[in-house]
Amino acid sequence: MALTLVEAAKTALNNGKEHEAEIILNYAMTSPILERLQFRDIQGNALSYNREETMPGIGFRGINGSFTESTGVVNPVTETLAIAGGDLDVDNFLIQTMGDSTRSDQETMKVRSLSLSWTNTFINGDTASDPKEFDGLKTRLTGTQLVSAGTTSGGDPLSLNKLDELADAVVGNNKVLLMNKAIRRRLSTAARSTNIGGFIQHERDEFGRMVSMYGDMPILILDEDNEKNQILPFTEAGEGGGTTSSSIYCVNMGPMMLQGIQNGQIQVRDLGELNSKPSVRTRVEWYAGIAIFDGRSAARLYGVSNAAVTA
Repeated sequence: MALTLVEAAKTALNNGKEHEAEIILNYAMTSPILERLQFRDIQGNALSYNREETMPGIGFRGINGSFTESTGVVNPVTETLAIAGGDLDVDNFLIQTMGDSTRSDQETMKVRSLSLSWTNTFINGDTASDPKEFDGLKTRLTGTQLVSAGTTSGGDPLSLNKLDELADAVVGNNKVLLMNKAIRRRLSTAARSTNIGGFIQHERDEFGRMVSMYGDMPILILDEDNEKNQILPFTEAGEGGGTTSSSIYCVNMGPMMLQGIQNGQIQVRDLGELNSKPSVRTRVEWYAGIAIFDGRSAARLYGVSNAAVTA
């Protein structure tokens, strides 16, 4: 059964694993993706499955006639896990002079950093440039799952018609929109304009925070990664070749759609004091990746400029 990290944290807490529950919850609270994405536990270091590409044909026949044989097309896919994590060393002097809470605070910072790095890889991961990570949505989405905002070099203003086209490219009812803060602000401004409109409302997430909605789709903001780099910057190439545009993603993170895969939960291990220096080391590791079980569970609208929204 696939669980979100919030659900996994509740399960760990119910089983008396308070420290593990706190770590998992910190992951979820740091990233809007990790708050909502379901993770499926797998055996081994990879998951193989068949992705449906073409439905079998259906027809009609007359009396004493026959059907034309037709079969669907499925493509075998293998998703591998990536090892994310890092070591954290805290000097014994800091622990003695500032208390044990210093180490716990450093663990929390490490987990938040890993969460932001993982979220960036979810969008921008590319095994061609770094084979240790997994491919993100920007690398994976092609063909009909790419929607162009226009043909202007440097990008075109977001139009509500294109945003609806993006949503229509994704199947199901459990869809969310991923965008940067600037585009979300443009949408909010458009919603206040009688000339443009745009159905924007608000709801609260798992942690009581307000989340904007476009229609029935939550708008999740992807801001900076752990190195203070924008996850969805206005530096992408648009249809016309200029590199001053960004993208909006629509994804369905429901069952057998776009899901995370993992072998075990996030691990936080106390390795004790090091021989090489008077510090204690904590190691954080997570064996995880993503899988697109349905080819229409994600789509990308690219070439969006930082300009006022149009109808």
